[in-house]
Amino acid sequence: MPLAHLDRPFDYLVPQELAAEALPGVRVKVRFAGQLVSGWLLERAERSDHPRLAYLEKVVSPVPVLAPEVARLARAVADRYAGSLADVLRLAVPPRHARVEKEITAQAAPDEATPAPSPEAAPAPSPEAASTPSPEATPEPRPIARPGSDGVPEPGGWRDYPAGPALLRALAAGRVPRAVWSALPGEDWAARYADAVAATVAAGRGALVVVADGRDLDRLDAALTAALGPGRHVCLSAALGPARRYRAFLTARRADAPVVIGTRAAMFAPVARLGLVGIWDDGDDLHAEPRAPYPHAREVLLTRAQLEQAATLVGGYARTAEAQLLVETGWAREVVADRAVLRARTPAVAPAGDDPQLARDPAAATARLPSLAWTAAREALRADLPVLVQVPRRGYLPSVACAECRAPARCPHCAGPLALPSAGGAPGCRWCARVAAAYACPHCGGRRLRASVVGARRTAEELGRAFPGVPVRTSGREEVLAEVPGGAGLVIATPGAEPVASGGYGAVLLLDTWALLTRADLRAGEEALRRWSAAAALARPAAAGGRVVVVADGGLAPVQALLRWDAPWFAARELAERRELGFPPAVRMASVTGPPTAVADLLAQARLPDEAELLGPVPADGERERMLVRVPRARAAVLAEALHEAAAVRSARKAPDPVRLEIDPLAMF
Repeated sequence: MPLAHLDRPFDYLVPQELAAEALPGVRVKVRFAGQLVSGWLLERAERSDHPRLAYLEKVVSPVPVLAPEVARLARAVADRYAGSLADVLRLAVPPRHARVEKEITAQAAPDEATPAPSPEAAPAPSPEAASTPSPEATPEPRPIARPGSDGVPEPGGWRDYPAGPALLRALAAGRVPRAVWSALPGEDWAARYADAVAATVAAGRGALVVVADGRDLDRLDAALTAALGPGRHVCLSAALGPARRYRAFLTARRADAPVVIGTRAAMFAPVARLGLVGIWDDGDDLHAEPRAPYPHAREVLLTRAQLEQAATLVGGYARTAEAQLLVETGWAREVVADRAVLRARTPAVAPAGDDPQLARDPAAATARLPSLAWTAAREALRADLPVLVQVPRRGYLPSVACAECRAPARCPHCAGPLALPSAGGAPGCRWCARVAAAYACPHCGGRRLRASVVGARRTAEELGRAFPGVPVRTSGREEVLAEVPGGAGLVIATPGAEPVASGGYGAVLLLDTWALLTRADLRAGEEALRRWSAAAALARPAAAGGRVVVVADGGLAPVQALLRWDAPWFAARELAERRELGFPPAVRMASVTGPPTAVADLLAQARLPDEAELLGPVPADGERERMLVRVPRARAAVLAEALHEAAAVRSARKAPDPVRLEIDPLAMF
């Protein structure tokens, strides 16, 4: 049950007529507190310590959708995040789709008419049987990392990284390497993951790779299809829809495909003989689950690798402090390129803050396109190369102010920020969507508005006028482009929506960097570097004319890391600062949010460890407040257990005000 004080298994008697279908992993219906509720059958036992038991009411479906290893993982994740097993299982197993289930069961019925022998009783296949697949067998893999004459996978693109070939050899040999990979600019990261997956499959084991969004999933899907052939992997994503998602889930559960890839929804996917877990761009906030108990895909996969003795590959153009901690503690090895290879692959990166023309013309310092960026764009377009412009805000003018007194323009009804949707549109509220056509400044009475923040569509409009005759494309929330042609053109994109250009971009301009750097967030610098690196990685190498201009002060640490393309240096610096300040991942932090009386009540009930530090309270939203609890990493399990027990006490008392518990939340301020 999702209530904290009922977060434990309950025993039921199995009636004789349901004994054949009541197998571990099936969905069931039981009577609980007088009501018929849904549940999972976790285990069958000969006896129980409870003297009086109710009977199992119904087996919803005879298909065992909850794998034993996934059940163990769900329990571990619930304990890690001070949550309940029921909430984790809700994330782990998609809702049942009866029609799909019947179709797959009907297709498999002829093959399952004769019960399969147990693994212990099954004889080893003969060499002839192993070399002669049946006509119905799944096609043999066609890996990108092709085996050499000695049976060792060819390193392919991993050759650019000194530790890369050893990583593939270890995977092909069935060992359990753990790697944190810093990808080179222009790297076909999907093909490198396909190499690693193909080596794992060649060793007779399965693989699971999680990416942040649908675009990355499509790219990895294409790479794996080329590597393994069709039908050897399945894609799991909440965007697939109920039927397709459940069909892919059952395919994985039945071990019909050895590889599962997907977005956050795939982190609990069942994979037979799991040999590799991977995650790309683990710093993306899309990897954080917004539903209780708020697990992060990276932490779930690391827990899974530990429980199932699987290899691990954490990759990205940038590196998070959490990934750096894995390297510094010796849990994983870093896979990075030599400086010589790095210099040959990186574009020429320059900060506009060091532009000498800015010193001669102070007014140019406030321009959104300094002369260095302007020159880089013009030269790339003259060379018939595309130009990428990254703007951190979408829309036209997402924030406006009074042109007379510069006071921020606010909605007269809800005090939300006003925005302009287009050049001739009326200002509207971003909170309540009401139009403020007759807006008048409450401070000075002025009716004219000026831009406070410029969005991607306004930037596209300005650059279109600046470079007449050049096609301008936008990529953002309304329409995200996957690819653009390689000729001259301007691409205006928000972070995360940058399309890939054929042959690479001639210039990449990173504008309005202050919007990322000045956020009130512990991860502001890390997030800025991650966004910039993802865009800069799409540029051509410097030898081929690729340039990146970042409109920021060159002395800032994230800008320095971008200039040198040295994400490991910045991650080590970030981790050292967090150790000094006492922030995750150097420590374990819990966030307790709710009404003040409810927060105080929960913390009073919690048997916190002696090392625990209480920080706060601070205002959260509305009438709620937030308290932070900090403990050393060695006491993380004790903290989670104490908070879960305190939540159980409150739920048993039927306390009226809910409290939100988060362990190591992404946002703490």
